[in-house]
Formats: sequence, C-alpha cells, structure tokens
Amino acid sequence: MPYYVRLGKVPPKRHITFYKDDGTLYREELFSTKGFSGIYSNKYHLYMPPEVEKISEVNIDTSANEWNDAPLQYYHFITGKKQSKGNIITARNEFLKNNHITISTATITEETGFFYRNAQMHEMIFVHYGSGHLLSEYGDLKFEQWDYLIIPKGTTYQLKLDDYKNNKLLIVESDTPFEIPRHFRNEYGQLTEDAPYYERDFRPPDFMEPIDKKGDFRLMLKVRNRMFEYRLPHHPFDVVGWDGFLYPYAFNLKEYAPKVGKIHLPPPIHLAFVTEHFVVCNFVPRLYDFHPQAIPAPYYHSNVDSDEVLYYVHGDFMSRTGVQEGSITLHPMGIPHGPQPGKTEASIGKKETEEYAVMIDTFQPLQVTKNVKETMVEDYAQSWLSKS
Repeated sequence: MPYYVRLGKVPPKRHITFYKDDGTLYREELFSTKGFSGIYSNKYHLYMPPEVEKISEVNIDTSANEWNDAPLQYYHFITGKKQSKGNIITARNEFLKNNHITISTATITEETGFFYRNAQMHEMIFVHYGSGHLLSEYGDLKFEQWDYLIIPKGTTYQLKLDDYKNNKLLIVESDTPFEIPRHFRNEYGQLTEDAPYYERDFRPPDFMEPIDKKGDFRLMLKVRNRMFEYRLPHHPFDVVGWDGFLYPYAFNLKEYAPKVGKIHLPPPIHLAFVTEHFVVCNFVPRLYDFHPQAIPAPYYHSNVDSDEVLYYVHGDFMSRTGVQEGSITLHPMGIPHGPQPGKTEASIGKKETEEYAVMIDTFQPLQVTKNVKETMVEDYAQSWLSKS
C-alpha cells in the first residue's frame, strides 16, 4: 500500500511500554513482509496474539478437481455455471492455478461464523456483485460492487455480505504480495501524476472498537495447502490501535483512469497491480486511438512468456464474441491470439468502448481444473476459423 495509516491508540514510539488503565501491558505485534525488510504494521492487542487452546486439521483435499490431461488450447468457460453453496472457504470453485496463483469464483450463501486467516497466500477479492463489510484486526472495511479487496497474507478476517443470495466474487490468491507498480511511484513512494489512480482512490479500514471478549472462537487457518482449526480463548479483533503500511484496503474498478494513445497501446498500459509471478490489469471505458487510420481492436500477438486470463465484468468486449458477464477466457503462452473474425474490421472508426474486464497475465503456465472442463464453451478453440 502506498501510504501510512494510523488508527486507534498507539504509543509514541515502537517497542516501548504501553499500559492499559489497569496497569497491565497492551501486547504489541509486528506484522511484516519479506523477512522484516518489506512493508509492515504494528498492532496493539488486549491479549497475547499467540494464545490458542486447541489445534486440529481439517481435510481440504482438492486433487479430485485436477484435470491432468487437459489439452493445450484456447479456453472460454462460464464461471456462473459452477456454483457451490457455502461460506468464504467452501463456496470457492478453483478454475486455474499453478504454484504461485489460484483463480477461483464464489457465490457465498452462508454467513461466516468463524474467522479466516490465509497464511499461505495473499488474496485479491474482486466483488463482481454484492456489498458488505470486511472485518479484520485493522477495522471495518466497507465494500461495494466492483471493489478490489487486497488482503495481505496472514490477515485474520471475516467477510460479511449484505445479501447472501445475490453476490459473486472473483478470488485471486498469490504467494507474493499485490503491489503498486514501481513506475507509478516516485522516489518517496508517492503515486506519480501520471499514475492511473491516486492515494485518495484507495480506502483503508475504518477504526473499529476493540472487542474485549473471552470464550471459544474458531479460526480457520490455511498454510502449505493444509487447513487447521484453531480454538482461541479470546476474540481476535482485540486491537486498540495500529499504524503502518500493511493492511487490507479497497479500490474500485471504476476509479481506474485509463490511458489512450494515437495508435493502439500494448496491454501493460492497463496495469493495476503486480506480483513476482503475475500482473493484474484493468479494462475500463476509454476513448479509442485517435490516428485517422487507427485500428482500435488489438493486433494478433504471441506473448510467449505469459498465460493471459480475462474475466469479463460488464459491457461488449470489442475483440470477442459470445462472452458474457462472468466468462473467463484463457489464452496460453506459446500460441497466438487476438480478435475473432470480423472484429478487427468492425472496430475501425469506433471512438470509444464501454467494456469492463479484469486481466491476469501469469509468467508460468496455468493448470486447468475440471471446473473448466465442466463449464467450457466446446468450440471456442475453433472460433477464429474463417467461415468463407
């Protein structure tokens, strides 16, 4: 996150005594990344964070979903055809993954009574439909439709939805942090004048009064592809204050300010977030290229180092036919792709587009799951064939 936030009560310096009214100490917790060398926050708890009464493992075997002999081809699949009832964990349906990323969707039908901590992966939740509150040790983060929720690895949270019938989430898990691209920041870390967003567009949590409650609280913790249930003797949202650069935050897709050029600009111009192993780009309404002979549709391209994933959010995508809200297309590395027949010609002379989509380019091949097999459009790989 590009700026410093301070909420609640914190002492004047780090790592010094900080007493409650009864004379006992608040418990400081340093929450950091990259082995204490990356961004971090300091949280101050009513109770000692390591307290746990019981630990047990929960089976989460997903091997039955692996499609090991999936062919190397273009894929278009409709995520809305695969829905599972459940909570923030059990409602997830994995579609694409490798060692560094997992791409899932979820329609949540049950309120989450437990607390969740993904200690294995950072999470980016795109709220396609729905609204609600992300509650965490850092406070109350209210979210709405088309918000990105960036949740650092190891954050303890609950996702409370306003409606458990009409919601849809795109969930992207990463083993390295979601970061603002370096070229969008100056030497002080401030976002530059030409960045496609500004600090005001990023929303940190609002302060939430600490919950001083003892009892039996369930925490589901994911690590190393295993799930554990921790029984805590006190409520985990017991933080009286915190400060730093590491916390969950929200950013809405509509706040992204696109760039345009005289001729067609390459996909990295739509960059939003980067990790060590993939990037996230935004396609939003924008003016088309203004050269008098410009072709607004993208040229055919072979990005031999990336698998390209597009999640379609809203509107008519100018280079693609047959897609709908919630569609995903996968164009694997090593084979060319681009506009389908007639789309290049149809784009000539167009002045603007109203499309919304989330694009993910990975730097290692993605594994296709059986959920893709069950929801794929069968003839998509042949959709570039000329009908003449």
